[in-house]
Amino acid sequence: MNRRRRRPNYFGWAIFGLVVLFGYYFNQVYLPASPLLAGPTTTPTRSPEAYATEGEQLFHQGKLALAIDAYKAAINASPQDPTLYVALARTQVWAAKYQEAQANAENALLLNPNNAMAHAVRAWALNFQPDKNGPALEAIGEALEIDPNNAIIQSYYVEILTDSGFDNYGTAAEQSRVALALDGGIVETHRARGYLLARVPDPDPNPDPITNLEEAILEYKAAIEINSKLSLLFLEQGQNYRNLSLKDDAIENFTLANTLDPADPQPDYLISRTYATYGEYEKALQYADTAVQNNPVDATLRANFGVMYYRNFLYEEAVQELGLAIYGGTTKEGDEIEAIPLTNSPRVSEFYFTFGLALARTNQCGQALQIAQDLQSRGSEDEITQEATNRIIEICQENLNNPPTSTPGIVGVEATATPAETQATPTP
Repeated sequence: MNRRRRRPNYFGWAIFGLVVLFGYYFNQVYLPASPLLAGPTTTPTRSPEAYATEGEQLFHQGKLALAIDAYKAAINASPQDPTLYVALARTQVWAAKYQEAQANAENALLLNPNNAMAHAVRAWALNFQPDKNGPALEAIGEALEIDPNNAIIQSYYVEILTDSGFDNYGTAAEQSRVALALDGGIVETHRARGYLLARVPDPDPNPDPITNLEEAILEYKAAIEINSKLSLLFLEQGQNYRNLSLKDDAIENFTLANTLDPADPQPDYLISRTYATYGEYEKALQYADTAVQNNPVDATLRANFGVMYYRNFLYEEAVQELGLAIYGGTTKEGDEIEAIPLTNSPRVSEFYFTFGLALARTNQCGQALQIAQDLQSRGSEDEITQEATNRIIEICQENLNNPPTSTPGIVGVEATATPAETQATPTP
């Protein structure tokens, strides 16, 4: 009874309380807030179907680059689904990515060799590539064996037949009507019919090619009513108007295509060619410049830029741009340009004879006469090319007899131009 009572250890109890509070804070506050310790995210992963739906919506909105990205995301989520590769390949053809489209269609066929649309899209992609119309015909034939009543496959068949030559025009005309009968409410069937009418003089038969172009315009209008966001439709419609010499309508459609896809150089290139056809060379030069800015490595765009420099009497600039396009080389910005070989194409001939004329105008006759000789050796029957070649020789002879004293390459320099130096051919 005489033992002394122990006092409570208040300090120990305080420490214990702090430990309890710290534990509560660590578990309830710190851990959930820590990005390293909180564990897996609660954000749900998107399904491949969601990505595919997004890709389809973006396609119909004309946002092809974004649609391609969405389909690629769908494939990453479900790499064994062949329909996703087909959807991606189809979109890539519309976006002019033909080799990539072919590869993805072939990926779909590895997964399912009997997928009719995979064969069809592969054929469509092949047809847009040089010298592959034969393989395209074979591939579309396989697609038709599997699914002969598919309107899209029939539409691709029409385009491939159209590009295969005169002997198949009649069959193409018949198949275009079959495609429309199968489904007249989709873009592909109207575009295929318009594609045929715009390219062949006598498909049904019809003796008046102007009427065919007018009918082609109606078919493209029907396709555009179904989907007014696909820039390719406006590009091809613009070509129809241009071939009918309806400049304003052509420019309007090319401009609409440019609005839908500002990064695509083709609308600017075609606007440039159209203005040049009507002698509006300053405007033609502006759009040629924009086209090159959109794709600095495209030799055709750069050659066109050089042609428009020449039309504006800027001979030294013309020599520089055309030289890069024809010989190949590296730009000041470090872009590698692949050379354009000389062929019998009227457009390529124009690039070469304009280069020769620009060289002659700047008194670089050694190269100019070599260009003239190369053109003569091709034996071209094109009167404009022949006249331009003769003009190169004449200018060099004039330079030899009366060496030029004025500074070339300045706007306003007097120059005697022949029709070959000023005329632009009507096709791109």
